[in-house]
Order: sequence, then C-alpha cells, then structure tokens
Amino acid sequence: MRLAAVDAEGLALGLAPDMTLADARAQIPDLEAWPHDPGADRVFLDHLIEAFGRFSPMVAGDDPHGLVLDVTGCAHLFGGEAGLMGAVQALSRRLGLGARCALARTPQTARALARFGPGGIAPEGQDAALARHLPVAAMELDPRDLQAIRRAGLKTLGDLDARPRAPLAARFGADFPDRLDRLMGRVDVRITPHRAPPPVVVDRVLAEPITETGAVHAVIADLLADMERQLETRGLGARRFILGLYRLDGDIRRIALSTARPVRDTGTVLRLFRERLAALARPVDPGFGFDHLRMGAEQLQVLGARQSAFDERGDHSQALDALIDQLSARLGPEAVVRVTPVASHLPERSSRRIPAHAAPGGAVWPPTDPESPPLRPLHLFDPPQPVEALALAPDSPPARFRWRRATHRVIRAEGPERIATEWWRAPRHRVRDYYRVEDEEGRRFWLFRAGGYGEDPPPRWYVHGLFA
Repeated sequence: MRLAAVDAEGLALGLAPDMTLADARAQIPDLEAWPHDPGADRVFLDHLIEAFGRFSPMVAGDDPHGLVLDVTGCAHLFGGEAGLMGAVQALSRRLGLGARCALARTPQTARALARFGPGGIAPEGQDAALARHLPVAAMELDPRDLQAIRRAGLKTLGDLDARPRAPLAARFGADFPDRLDRLMGRVDVRITPHRAPPPVVVDRVLAEPITETGAVHAVIADLLADMERQLETRGLGARRFILGLYRLDGDIRRIALSTARPVRDTGTVLRLFRERLAALARPVDPGFGFDHLRMGAEQLQVLGARQSAFDERGDHSQALDALIDQLSARLGPEAVVRVTPVASHLPERSSRRIPAHAAPGGAVWPPTDPESPPLRPLHLFDPPQPVEALALAPDSPPARFRWRRATHRVIRAEGPERIATEWWRAPRHRVRDYYRVEDEEGRRFWLFRAGGYGEDPPPRWYVHGLFA
C-alpha cells in the first residue's frame, strides 16, 4: 500500500506521494491515513466545478485535482484580477480547501505556474519570462524522458527553450515543441468547459449576501433589465432563461424557465420567474445568503420591432402563448404538453406528447379538408378495446357489433383502410383493416379487424376510436 496524496503538513514532515504506507508509519507513528477513493474524488471535483462556476461560465476540470477557469471579461466583477483571485481563495477556505492559484494569458501557462511554480498573477507580457524559471517537470513527461532531460543538464524550461527544436522533437516526440510553446504562453489552446455557457450572460456580485425574497426579486429584475438591453441591441429574443443562485457556502441552485415564443421584455420574464419560484417543489433556501446571481439566455431567435395598426385584429396566438408560459411556470415545464406528429403508420404511434415549449420534430400533420369529414378520430383508445362483431361477408364491414354490453347496428360504413405494422418493429402486429362506421343513433366509430379469415388464430374486431 502506497500514499496516493499527502497534505501540506505531511510534505513538511518528509512524506511524499508513492511512499509505502509502512515507511510512512515508521517515520510518523501517529499518521492518519484514509483509503483512496477516485470515484468520490471525481464527484467532489464535479461539485467544485459547479461551485467555482460563479467566477466564470467557462470552467473545466484539470485532472487529477484542479480546476481551470477562463476569466476573460470577468475580473471587473470582483474589483480586478487581484480581487478575483482573492475571492477564489476565500471560497476555497470556506469549503475547507487549500488552493494554489495562478493567472496568466493562456490556461497552460497558468496551470504550470500553479502546479510547479509560485502561483500568483503573471504581469502582462511576462508569461514566458516566468515560465522559463519552471522546472522541466512542468512538461509532465514520462519518467524516463524526464530523467534523460535531467541527465543532459537541462533543469528548467528556459534551458529547453534555448535548445534547437528539431533534436528535441526527434528524441521526445513530434509534439514536444508544441507542448513547450504552450507552457511558454506562445500558443493559446482554449479550454473545453464542463458546461457550454449561454450565449448571453449577466452577473451580479453582491457586496453583502441577501436572504429576503423581495431583495432576490429586485436583483432578478435588475439582471433582466440588463439582459433586455443586450438582446435589444442584437435584435434578438430568448426562449429559455436560466437563473443561477450562488450561496455564500458554495451551494448553487439553478432554475430554468422557457417561453413559447422569443421574448426579452423584463416585466414578462420577471412575472414568470416569480410564478416559478413560488411553485417550486423544493423552495429556494438562501442559507447564509446569496452573494452572486447570474442570468443566462439560450435558444436565441431574431425578434424585430413590431409595428401595430389601428385596424389590426388581435393576435390570439400571443394570448395562448402567454397562458402556456404562465401555466408552465406555475405547474412545471412537464405539466403543459402538446401533441406532435410522428412518422408512423400505426395510429397509436403516429403522435406523442411533448412539453409545450419543446421544439417540434421533423414530421408534420397531413393537410386536412375542412369540407370533408375527418378520416381518423381525435379520441383513440389505448389499447384498442375488443368487440364482438358480425360481418355479412369475410372482407366486408361489420353489420352489427357489441361493445360495453350494448349492441350497435351499422347503417353506414366506409373502408377498408389497410394498415400493416412496421417491419423493423418487434413484436410485429397482425394486418389491420379499418372501417369508419355509423350506427342507428348517429354515433360514429373507428373499427378494425386484426388478421384475416382463414388464419390461425381467427381474426378479432376492435374499436380504436370515436368520432366527435
């Protein structure tokens, strides 16, 4: 058994990673050791990615135990680069972590300064000068390659940078010069964030944490006002808004809100957020207070100016969309659904229910003739209900049928419409012959016969739907 990681106190006492546990206990008899759990470390690091996302929407994990943040355009929210780094270290202390931070022009240089150097803020234009003093271990090469470099008398990145690149590439791989240039800050390779940031983001960093609901709503209104100005400048509207609430203790709560059509009006979105916050199954708990709020806008669409006229009739679709937005905010996005078509011949699979705010699929409803009766009913039974039917001929519609203990005599019938199951589905259903029938009392049914006469098992009749 060997040590996987050692804290600062253990390093000061002479312990080091990869040391055997027996040697470590011989050196420090009262050593406290815990089993290494990489899975738990991964979960905790994912939690830290969310917690430190308050400093920048561009956050990525830096295995095995680091984070890298692209803070371009974010430092002014915290009073400059020094204030940003101080805020990061303060949050680390509140979470019980010891953090070494570095800020440089490129993520690779900042990573090397944090892991193998003194950390801190690299002055503008001094990235390469600081990186030259880092040990060659910052290249993170194979131990044998690292030993070969040291035996050649090369101790720092500056020693490597002074050497011709061709012999280094021939000895240590073609990508060796590129890795060295990235560490020196000459090549900038952007990070891949853990979660893609929204196209439009607005932040509020508060000097004092807030806990009152009224104060939270006031900050949300302020964020939406800034969001409206940015969207109006671009001529865009958004169909999805994401509110991030960052607590002082590092806990994060995200609340998403969708709309039926693109909007940017502050009053409309604020009213929907108030409905959503009031209807949450798990209410927002401010704890010791929120010190940071963030509003993001997604699913952007062009939203131009609209000219109204005196003789223009009201747009009823806008009223319906407003109702959908309000119900979705109050009851949840999954509670309000609409029916969308699906490319399938089987009636029970030709439609599905999706959230009202979701984007429709590729299939479209077939065109209908308002002067003709509907070919299929709106009300379908799932599953189809069996009936006892009597037909005058094997391939003719039923003359009468019994359903729910009532006998219906058919006076009119249309069909058949033959529908076979998709060949790629399993299990396969029997071929169906559908009929539109009307009984003596004017009630219209959609019946089908599954299978044909002379087959084994015998055919069965079912009622699949009712016409209004």
